[in-house]
Amino acid sequence: MAFTLELGAKAPAFTLPATDGRTCSLDDFSASPVLVIFFTCNHCPYVIGSDETTRATAEKYSSRGVSFVAINSNDTAAHPDDDFDHMVSRMREHRFPWVYLHDQTQDVARAYGALRTPHFYVLDRDRTLVYTGRAVDNPKDTDKMTVNDLDRALAEVIEGRPVSVPVTNPIGCNVKWRGQDAHWMPPEACDLVL
Repeated sequence: MAFTLELGAKAPAFTLPATDGRTCSLDDFSASPVLVIFFTCNHCPYVIGSDETTRATAEKYSSRGVSFVAINSNDTAAHPDDDFDHMVSRMREHRFPWVYLHDQTQDVARAYGALRTPHFYVLDRDRTLVYTGRAVDNPKDTDKMTVNDLDRALAEVIEGRPVSVPVTNPIGCNVKWRGQDAHWMPPEACDLVL
Protein backbone atom coordinates (compact mmCIF):
# COMPACT_ATOMS: atom_id res chain seq x y z
CA MET A 1 0.00 0.00 0.00
CA ALA A 2 1.30 3.45 -0.93
CA PHE A 3 2.17 5.81 1.89
CA THR A 4 1.09 8.95 0.04
CA LEU A 5 -2.57 9.53 -0.83
CA GLU A 6 -3.05 8.28 -4.37
CA LEU A 7 -4.60 10.09 -7.31
CA GLY A 8 -8.37 9.65 -7.39
CA ALA A 9 -8.58 9.14 -3.62
CA LYS A 10 -10.93 11.23 -1.50
CA ALA A 11 -9.42 13.76 0.86
CA PRO A 12 -9.24 12.46 4.44
CA ALA A 13 -11.32 14.50 6.86
CA PHE A 14 -9.68 16.57 9.58
CA THR A 15 -10.54 18.95 12.39
CA LEU A 16 -7.60 21.04 13.56
CA PRO A 17 -6.89 24.28 15.43
CA ALA A 18 -6.01 27.31 13.32
CA THR A 19 -3.68 30.17 14.15
CA ASP A 20 -6.60 32.62 13.91
CA GLY A 21 -8.34 30.99 16.89
CA ARG A 22 -10.83 28.90 14.93
CA THR A 23 -11.08 25.15 14.66
CA CYS A 24 -11.29 24.15 11.01
CA SER A 25 -12.45 20.99 9.31
CA LEU A 26 -12.35 19.85 5.70
CA ASP A 27 -16.06 20.66 5.39
CA ASP A 28 -15.40 24.31 6.23
CA PHE A 29 -13.97 24.72 2.74
CA SER A 30 -16.87 23.07 0.90
CA ALA A 31 -17.73 26.28 -0.98
CA SER A 32 -14.36 26.26 -2.74
CA PRO A 33 -14.38 24.52 -6.12
CA VAL A 34 -10.71 23.65 -5.68
CA LEU A 35 -8.83 23.13 -2.43
CA VAL A 36 -5.08 23.10 -1.98
CA ILE A 37 -3.85 21.41 1.19
CA PHE A 38 -0.15 21.63 1.84
CA PHE A 39 2.06 20.39 4.64
CA THR A 40 4.51 23.00 5.80
CA CYS A 41 6.28 24.27 8.91
CA ASN A 42 7.97 27.34 10.34
CA HIS A 43 11.68 26.56 9.99
CA CYS A 44 12.32 24.61 6.77
CA PRO A 45 14.52 26.53 4.30
CA TYR A 46 12.52 25.07 1.38
CA VAL A 47 9.31 26.44 2.88
CA ILE A 48 10.83 29.82 3.68
CA GLY A 49 12.45 30.00 0.25
CA SER A 50 9.18 29.40 -1.57
CA ASP A 51 6.67 31.16 0.72
CA GLU A 52 6.32 34.18 -1.55
CA THR A 53 5.85 32.04 -4.66
CA THR A 54 3.18 30.05 -2.83
CA ARG A 55 1.60 33.34 -1.75
CA ALA A 56 1.56 34.58 -5.36
CA THR A 57 -0.08 31.35 -6.54
CA ALA A 58 -2.69 31.48 -3.76
CA GLU A 59 -3.49 35.12 -4.55
CA LYS A 60 -3.65 34.45 -8.29
CA TYR A 61 -6.32 31.77 -7.85
CA SER A 62 -8.28 33.14 -4.88
CA SER A 63 -10.62 35.08 -7.17
CA ARG A 64 -11.40 31.80 -8.93
CA GLY A 65 -12.51 30.17 -5.69
CA VAL A 66 -9.37 28.24 -4.83
CA SER A 67 -8.67 28.00 -1.10
CA PHE A 68 -5.29 27.17 0.42
CA VAL A 69 -4.91 25.33 3.73
CA ALA A 70 -1.49 24.90 5.32
CA ILE A 71 -0.90 22.18 7.91
CA ASN A 72 2.09 21.93 10.24
CA SER A 73 2.58 18.37 11.50
CA ASN A 74 6.19 18.52 12.66
CA ASP A 75 7.20 17.12 16.03
CA THR A 76 7.51 20.15 18.28
CA ALA A 77 9.61 18.36 20.89
CA ALA A 78 12.42 18.02 18.35
CA HIS A 79 11.67 21.34 16.64
CA PRO A 80 10.31 23.86 19.16
CA ASP A 81 10.19 26.55 16.44
CA ASP A 82 7.32 24.60 14.88
CA ASP A 83 5.06 24.87 17.93
CA PHE A 84 1.67 26.57 17.79
CA ASP A 85 2.83 29.85 19.34
CA HIS A 86 5.49 30.21 16.67
CA MET A 87 2.88 29.40 14.02
CA VAL A 88 0.69 32.22 15.32
CA SER A 89 3.66 34.63 15.28
CA ARG A 90 4.62 33.59 11.77
CA MET A 91 1.12 34.24 10.44
CA ARG A 92 0.92 37.56 12.28
CA GLU A 93 4.24 38.65 10.76
CA HIS A 94 3.71 37.43 7.18
CA ARG A 95 -0.09 37.58 6.77
CA PHE A 96 -0.15 34.63 4.40
CA PRO A 97 -3.37 34.18 2.38
CA TRP A 98 -4.15 30.76 3.78
CA VAL A 99 -5.45 29.12 6.90
CA TYR A 100 -2.63 27.64 9.02
CA LEU A 101 -3.55 24.52 11.01
CA HIS A 102 -1.69 22.54 13.66
CA ASP A 103 -1.64 18.74 13.42
CA GLN A 104 -0.11 17.99 16.81
CA THR A 105 -0.93 14.27 16.73
CA GLN A 106 0.47 13.90 13.19
CA ASP A 107 -2.65 11.88 12.31
CA VAL A 108 -3.52 14.14 9.38
CA ALA A 109 0.01 13.94 7.97
CA ARG A 110 -0.24 10.15 8.13
CA ALA A 111 -3.69 10.14 6.51
CA TYR A 112 -2.42 12.21 3.57
CA GLY A 113 1.00 10.58 3.50
CA ALA A 114 2.88 13.85 3.73
CA LEU A 115 6.51 13.33 2.83
CA ARG A 116 8.16 16.72 2.97
CA THR A 117 7.72 20.38 3.78
CA PRO A 118 6.28 21.63 1.59
CA HIS A 119 4.09 18.88 0.06
CA PHE A 120 1.01 19.96 -1.92
CA TYR A 121 -2.30 18.21 -2.59
CA VAL A 122 -4.81 19.66 -5.08
CA LEU A 123 -8.40 18.50 -4.59
CA ASP A 124 -11.25 19.08 -7.02
CA ARG A 125 -14.84 20.03 -6.17
CA ASP A 126 -15.57 16.43 -5.08
CA ARG A 127 -12.44 16.54 -2.92
CA THR A 128 -10.77 13.96 -5.11
CA LEU A 129 -6.98 14.18 -5.36
CA VAL A 130 -5.93 15.42 -8.81
CA TYR A 131 -2.36 16.55 -8.09
CA THR A 132 0.26 15.79 -5.46
CA GLY A 133 3.89 16.82 -5.08
CA ARG A 134 5.94 19.98 -5.29
CA ALA A 135 4.87 23.51 -6.09
CA VAL A 136 8.07 24.50 -7.89
CA ASP A 137 11.26 22.77 -8.96
CA ASN A 138 13.58 24.90 -6.82
CA PRO A 139 11.74 25.88 -3.64
CA LYS A 140 14.88 26.77 -1.72
CA ASP A 141 15.84 29.40 -4.30
CA THR A 142 12.88 30.38 -6.45
CA ASP A 143 15.04 32.76 -8.50
CA LYS A 144 16.38 29.57 -10.09
CA MET A 145 13.06 27.77 -10.58
CA THR A 146 12.10 26.75 -14.10
CA VAL A 147 8.60 25.37 -13.54
CA ASN A 148 5.65 25.97 -11.23
CA ASP A 149 3.86 22.61 -11.19
CA LEU A 150 1.23 23.85 -8.73
CA ASP A 151 0.29 26.82 -10.89
CA ARG A 152 0.00 24.60 -13.98
CA ALA A 153 -2.11 22.02 -12.13
CA LEU A 154 -4.47 24.70 -10.79
CA ALA A 155 -4.86 26.31 -14.22
CA GLU A 156 -5.75 22.96 -15.74
CA VAL A 157 -8.24 22.03 -13.01
CA ILE A 158 -9.93 25.46 -13.16
CA GLU A 159 -10.23 25.13 -16.94
CA GLY A 160 -11.79 21.67 -16.58
CA ARG A 161 -8.85 19.85 -18.14
CA PRO A 162 -7.06 16.81 -16.74
CA VAL A 163 -3.84 17.62 -14.91
CA SER A 164 -1.05 16.95 -17.41
CA VAL A 165 1.57 16.12 -14.76
CA PRO A 166 -0.47 14.90 -11.79
CA VAL A 167 2.36 13.53 -9.62
CA THR A 168 5.76 15.02 -8.82
CA ASN A 169 8.16 14.42 -5.98
CA PRO A 170 7.88 17.05 -3.26
CA ILE A 171 11.15 18.86 -2.61
CA GLY A 172 12.00 19.94 0.92
CA CYS A 173 12.80 18.76 4.42
CA ASN A 174 11.12 15.56 5.49
CA VAL A 175 8.22 15.75 7.93
CA LYS A 176 9.67 15.51 11.44
CA TRP A 177 7.98 12.41 12.89
CA ARG A 178 7.63 12.02 16.63
CA GLY A 179 10.02 9.49 18.12
CA GLN A 180 12.10 9.17 14.95
CA ASP A 181 15.46 10.44 13.77
CA ALA A 182 15.23 13.88 12.16
CA HIS A 183 15.83 12.41 8.68
CA TRP A 184 13.64 9.32 9.04
CA MET A 185 10.97 8.54 6.50
CA PRO A 186 8.67 5.53 6.47
CA PRO A 187 10.13 2.79 4.24
CA GLU A 188 7.00 2.82 2.06
CA ALA A 189 7.23 6.60 1.67
CA CYS A 190 9.25 6.59 -1.54
CA ASP A 191 6.21 5.83 -3.66
CA LEU A 192 6.02 8.82 -5.98
CA VAL A 193 7.92 9.30 -9.24
CA LEU A 194 11.65 8.67 -9.35
